[in-house]
Amino acid sequence: MRKKNTRTKPPVANLSVGTVAKRSGVNISTLHFYEEKELIHAVRNSGNQRRYSQSVLRRIAVIKAAQKVGISLKEIKDHLSFLPKTQAPTKQDWQKLSQQWDIQLKQRIKDLSALRDNLSSCIGCGCLSLKACPLYNPNDVLGNKDSGAVLLKQHSNG
Repeated sequence: MRKKNTRTKPPVANLSVGTVAKRSGVNISTLHFYEEKELIHAVRNSGNQRRYSQSVLRRIAVIKAAQKVGISLKEIKDHLSFLPKTQAPTKQDWQKLSQQWDIQLKQRIKDLSALRDNLSSCIGCGCLSLKACPLYNPNDVLGNKDSGAVLLKQHSNG
């Protein structure tokens, strides 16, 4: 009885950058940027042209979905780093990623809700010069230095 080969072959990298751009809905420059940031991986053929495996399409879909909900590219890279560069995220991988991002997103929503709730005092002021402006001067950090007009004057001269 022969043993079944459980090693997987590396994915065939046969998609051109133009094909990946068209199929994923991102610009070629975006693909180059993602590659530079080590979010996706390409190999070079004998003519020094980039070639991608089909698995890159799912990685790009995950990147785009994460960006759409406000996850930074750095955070995406950190979370994708546990996967092999040439492997598409599986459903289980996506569930693990989304659970990690869920915590971040809930905190962001909480922070944005608090900001929204404090906006009315800024709208009444109009110039963001309140002592404890929740947008420009949270907790009156600038209050110990001087008034807003003096700070603006110092910044324009220096």
